[in-house]
Amino acid sequence: MPLGRVPQSSYYDAQNRPTAALYRARQPYLIRNTITGLCIMGFVAGVYSYTIRAIGQDDFSDIPMPDAPVQSGALVGSSGSAPAKKQ
Repeated sequence: MPLGRVPQSSYYDAQNRPTAALYRARQPYLIRNTITGLCIMGFVAGVYSYTIRAIGQDDFSDIPMPDAPVQSGALVGSSGSAPAKKQ
């Protein structure tokens, strides 16, 4: 084997494409992995939908609303004239 050359894996050819051996090795796990993925996605969808429904039913009427923030003096009650300058 020449120096600097990395041996090729038996599952990939020279162009780094998967070979038939890789597909055969993955075959027994295809169905189980698909079912597991669907179960995980179903669980995530269930948690998401439960959370959205729980938040949607919440009533915030018992929480006191704070007063509106005080704006700067130039904007509050301005009549269109320039603010008075301090001397």
